[in-house]
Amino acid sequence: MLQWQRGHLSNYQYLLHLNNLADRSCNDLSQYPVFPWIIADYSSSVLDLTKPETFRDLSKPIGALNKERLDRLLARYQEMPEPKFMYGSHYSSPGYVLFYLVRVAPEYMLCLQNGKFDHADRMFNSLAETWKNCLDGATDFKELIPEFYENDSSFLVNSLKLDLGKRQGGKMVEDVELPPWASGPDDFLQKSQEALESQYVSEHLHEWIDIIFGYKQKGSEAVSAHNVFHPLTYEGGVDLNSIVDPNEKVALLTQILEFGQTPKQLFTIPHPRRIVPKLKSLSRTSSHSVSIAESPVSPNEESFEDLTEESITLAWNNIAKLKSDERYKIHKEAITGIAVTCNGSSVFTTSQDSTLKMFSKESKTIQRSVSFSNMALSSCLILPGDTTVISSSWDNHIYFYSIAFGRQQDVLMGHDDAVSKICWRDGRLYSASWDSTVKVWHCVPGETLSNKKHHFELLAELEHDVSVNTIDLNAANTMLASGTKEGTISVWDVPTATVLHQLPCHSGTVFDAAFSPDSRHLLSTGEDCCFKVIDVQTGMLISSVTAGEPQRCFKWDGNTILSGSQSGELLIWDILGGKVIERIKGHTGAVMSMWMNEQCNSVITGGEDKQIMFWKLQY
Repeated sequence: MLQWQRGHLSNYQYLLHLNNLADRSCNDLSQYPVFPWIIADYSSSVLDLTKPETFRDLSKPIGALNKERLDRLLARYQEMPEPKFMYGSHYSSPGYVLFYLVRVAPEYMLCLQNGKFDHADRMFNSLAETWKNCLDGATDFKELIPEFYENDSSFLVNSLKLDLGKRQGGKMVEDVELPPWASGPDDFLQKSQEALESQYVSEHLHEWIDIIFGYKQKGSEAVSAHNVFHPLTYEGGVDLNSIVDPNEKVALLTQILEFGQTPKQLFTIPHPRRIVPKLKSLSRTSSHSVSIAESPVSPNEESFEDLTEESITLAWNNIAKLKSDERYKIHKEAITGIAVTCNGSSVFTTSQDSTLKMFSKESKTIQRSVSFSNMALSSCLILPGDTTVISSSWDNHIYFYSIAFGRQQDVLMGHDDAVSKICWRDGRLYSASWDSTVKVWHCVPGETLSNKKHHFELLAELEHDVSVNTIDLNAANTMLASGTKEGTISVWDVPTATVLHQLPCHSGTVFDAAFSPDSRHLLSTGEDCCFKVIDVQTGMLISSVTAGEPQRCFKWDGNTILSGSQSGELLIWDILGGKVIERIKGHTGAVMSMWMNEQCNSVITGGEDKQIMFWKLQY
């Protein structure tokens, strides 16, 4: 699913994959792969894939596309005794499959129809007629088959010269009549493929998946979506083992096989939408013409943001070339947090040895060593302006240290158990704790010279069932992700302090979690040696990759992961392919913390071996 979302699988490939997961195969006519009608225009001379009206509404089943017909069906449905159903026929059955394939598999049609072809006027004569009948017909709700989006057009041509009968107007049934916009069968398939992979379909295909394979397939959601078929068409709709009479059992089996079968339900929550790149990022060659229309930047000038984005992309494309630069043993216990000043000259680290240390990159010496209590420190960050370092501690406190004045400036007694992780965004402090809460604080800095303390206002408290081990915020600061010691990942809406999604992702502690730069996905790693990817919009777990050992911390760009392992190696992962690209020797114990600069070309890691290691990209 992640591969499809990120554009590494085509819509066709993904639909085939879903059909396969739902046990539908081209080897079984009763459970043949089902594909959607995509195009709704069979009369124009030119097919315009930029117009929404060219396409069928993918949020509705075929039976609900025509409002007048739907109203009649709903009126009948209301008066129907239980078990109720809206549609008397299905969207996929052996008869419908052979309706489309009669020109290449006539023997199967003859077998199904007792040695005869269907009446000539009921054959697959014309695309326009078939689509019109699916819209208007009282009992016709069929979808399409994969052949409409493949390369073999033989099913549209009567190359076997079969006698398929004569229509009422006296015309013999020959090749399928194509729409005016298709110059021939191959061109029709080519344009159908283009339609299936078009931007409109990519933006809406998840809605059709919800109806056929997803949460709108059964129950109240199916009723609301006008998507209710006969009970016999659903998996488990009847218990055949409970039927004693063999004749009744055979009759029911025959009815199920011939009537049509709804695919196995694959999803019970809304399916994630595809990430469709906007025009600006689709083509480098057209970037100048687009930028004139979209941006105040002159055509020959690239914005700073574009250059930064390009340098980040370049860095991640070359992340496997990361080389160890220097290493220093600066603590007596494992290093738990790393923060670096804007100019990169000073590195602050926290450790389980209870100290906060300031390391000068220039002189390669420790310039400050501060101990706030005798308990371990768990993380640190530097406030904007490089004047204050904040450290979280296992003694339930959060300490503010003034860099300029070299002293503890303030302390926030914010929790009832160890503070495990802190984040700072836009004047707000977010603190996670083993007391099962994440707290959001508004901090008004004190006046350092007059020794006035910070003023802390508790804005929100996000309650969990168990200890919270890690947190992360999305780029817009509107969502917060938390990972607990029992493996649960929660996604919170920050403005309302409400939980959006809660998933039991890992067995054991969640070590690290982070949103992708575009905030569409959330990656987590845990004690169970797994990476898990969640679609943020729907809360669906869409990818799981197993590592040979726990990965303690990571950075990622949405596609590639740089992780620090339990054994001390740095691993580079292709999350889409689910495999390790590169292993880089690092620490002699677990990699406990990782810092990466904004350009993503400089990395610092802290280990269980009490060392910090500096890494640089060697292009």
